[in-house]
Amino acid sequence: MSKSSPPASKPVGTTDAHPQEQRARELLTQGRPLFLGVDGEGAAHYWDSYEWAVAVIEADGDAEKHTFPRTRTLAQWCEFVRDRRGWESEPNVGGSLVSDLVKGYDR
Repeated sequence: MSKSSPPASKPVGTTDAHPQEQRARELLTQGRPLFLGVDGEGAAHYWDSYEWAVAVIEADGDAEKHTFPRTRTLAQWCEFVRDRRGWESEPNVGGSLVSDLVKGYDR
């Protein structure tokens, strides 16, 4: 009889990352980059506050890392993407629950 290896175990409460998040983790320093959203062309955007960078992961797995100067803000990145590709769903950066409720009420 052959002895089989025990199944690999994961710590309790952990889940496997989405393939796009897994790719972003390979590009960025931060262990769990902040998911910003999916743009109008289906690419996922992840923010790394340590590197001041965004990883853009296309649906086919192609990926780019965009590092920008400290003078540029994450909100400016989101505006740039909105102008170029649009957002499938608006990213929520730097907002609060109250501002989200006000925005929702104004629509």
